[in-house]
Amino acid sequence: MAVPLMDKGVVVVAVGYDIAPKGNMDLMVSQVRRSVVSVVQQYSHISGLYLCGHSAGAHLAAMVLSTDWSQYSITPQIKGAFLVSGIYDLLPILSTYVNEPLKMTEEVAVRNSPSKLVPQLKLSSSSCHLVVAVAQNDSPEFRKQSEEYYKTLEESGLNVTMEDVPNTDHFNIIEQLVDGDYHLTKLLLKMMGKS
Repeated sequence: MAVPLMDKGVVVVAVGYDIAPKGNMDLMVSQVRRSVVSVVQQYSHISGLYLCGHSAGAHLAAMVLSTDWSQYSITPQIKGAFLVSGIYDLLPILSTYVNEPLKMTEEVAVRNSPSKLVPQLKLSSSSCHLVVAVAQNDSPEFRKQSEEYYKTLEESGLNVTMEDVPNTDHFNIIEQLVDGDYHLTKLLLKMMGKS
């Protein structure tokens, strides 16, 4: 997926984190936030930082946007974020098989739900351009969460757009980013001023 971006001069950094059961939700969020700090420190010359995440990655990117950076050594200037087919409210997954390895309590789920942290996002990332994208054939829960998160961001006065991507499912919506002519690839490059 990095090739069309790199072809336009974009530096792409993929961050990792400990998945469950090794990592719990608080640890995963912390690791991704620290990764962003590390990237900014290592690449201090960059002209802008843009986040892109899919599914769990969209959740984690939204959590980065909702960070209180006073607890860290820097405040990254995040210019844009691409949130693709994400989960923004963790409460509905508490009673599902997805939570078995995570072992989240209600308190942990609320603390790590971007939909509950929009006031902090507004403080930390108010100038950020946000794109919430969802696949036409995503599951009803993914579609609902994307639509509701978009509406909450929009009602908060944030610079956000919604992309309902036709003829895609939960997987090929992101897999197609390898194609420079794909709608979301073009949109991501346009956001970065690289189109």
